[in-house]
Amino acid sequence: MKGSKLIDIFKEGNIVIPMYFLKNYKRLKIEMNDFVFLMYLYNYGNNCIFDPIKFSSELNCDITEIMNLVSNLTDKGLMKVEVSKNDKGYSEELINLDGFFNKVGLFAIDDINKENDKEKESDNTFIFEFIEKEFGRTLSPTESEIIKAWIDNDYSEELIKEAVKEAVFNGVSKLRYIDKILYEWSRKGIKTVKDVEENRKKRNSMKEENDSKVDLGVLEWKWFDDDE
Repeated sequence: MKGSKLIDIFKEGNIVIPMYFLKNYKRLKIEMNDFVFLMYLYNYGNNCIFDPIKFSSELNCDITEIMNLVSNLTDKGLMKVEVSKNDKGYSEELINLDGFFNKVGLFAIDDINKENDKEKESDNTFIFEFIEKEFGRTLSPTESEIIKAWIDNDYSEELIKEAVKEAVFNGVSKLRYIDKILYEWSRKGIKTVKDVEENRKKRNSMKEENDSKVDLGVLEWKWFDDDE
């Protein structure tokens, strides 16, 4: 299929090519001629009847070239020709492009995963920078591995930040201490900052109650002591 013929096809305006397909066709490891023919078939939709004579006429090229294109796409697993019976009970050959759609679908999933990894990596960088700022120093390689382990164990960014803040508030700038905080929170089912705050309120309430009991005991002891 020569370049001039391709130009004629595009000028006719009969082929619609999704931009995602156009940007990623090289990942299919096919030539442009193969891709154009694939898009030609794609525009016919599902259950396109395999008709080399019709394809040859519409694409203005000989049948031999059409069959070569079909062979190329079939070898790449992007299409296949299946025999099926129509409503009248006659056998007909239909083009199946499931192989193409499956591969493009895998490309899309891979792209989404890569984008998610980039976002996650960006978030991870923020965590490292946040901890270094709180500690006032650069993290060691060992400390970086510990932080990565937290992330791999699905500790949320907000929970890690909260644990760091609590450690710094207590005057401790060691990741092992923060690791223990996160472990205890995980053991208690604490997963969010809200859970942390509720746990603190509960702990403070229990402390006040215990302090009150201790004070009462001391007062009672002094009272008996004075009575003697």
